[in-house]
Amino acid sequence: MKVVLFCGGLGMRMRDYSQTMPKPMAMLRNRPLIWHVMRWYAHWGHKDFVLCLGHRGEAIKEYFLGYNEALSNDFVLSNGGREVELLAEDIRDWRITFVDTGLNSNIGERLRRVAPYVAGEETFLANYSDGLTDIPLPRLIERHSATNAVATFLAVRPSQSFHVARMNEDGTVAGIHDVKETDMWINGGFFVLDHSIFDAMQAGEELVLEPFQRLINRNRLSAFRYEGFWRAVDTFKDLTEMESLLGHGPGPWEAWRLPIRPGAGVAAE
Repeated sequence: MKVVLFCGGLGMRMRDYSQTMPKPMAMLRNRPLIWHVMRWYAHWGHKDFVLCLGHRGEAIKEYFLGYNEALSNDFVLSNGGREVELLAEDIRDWRITFVDTGLNSNIGERLRRVAPYVAGEETFLANYSDGLTDIPLPRLIERHSATNAVATFLAVRPSQSFHVARMNEDGTVAGIHDVKETDMWINGGFFVLDHSIFDAMQAGEELVLEPFQRLINRNRLSAFRYEGFWRAVDTFKDLTEMESLLGHGPGPWEAWRLPIRPGAGVAAE
């Protein structure tokens, strides 16, 4: 399946950084966030990407145009520096389509603009390019295939810490709970979409508002509830916390570096 990546937003919550670099280019270890997202999909066999570019899209183009496998992987140098033997490779078998989808376009508009590049795909994948998870991707795809849904998204618990207030009619507080103690689920930004999603969309609409509401009305929207690892990188604090997970070995999302762990994460279906 092709993978559509939305990577053209302004990233306002990372404004100091995103003024000079798009949020998907925020560095984790020695590679940008978007590389981690793409490498995760590639691990599961999905290596044909469509990048929806916008704000500072040239930075993403320049990164991949100048990609040097030797700078990102271990290698052996011999013959006075004239021969390089790579001990690992990343993107050699990837196919990446770069599409300018507008500076101020919303997600729905960006998706509509790349419709020609997923023509012929009965089902394709999509991602916000700012979150990582350890869910085995085939489980999400299998869930979608087992339903009559046009769209399926990964539903996760909020990773941020905040409190939810329960109030009476007069405004008095009846209870305060940590959000993680509630039954709140949010859109995790990992999508499986049938091509017929475009039939539910109109110009200028945001994907998860009007189009998804139409699917809800037709009982054609599905969510896969997942209790395992998921994090969104929206702020510098999020980026710092993700960096800390890389301090002592592979990150939870780096399935390509981790041994197979039966039952990793728990689906709450």
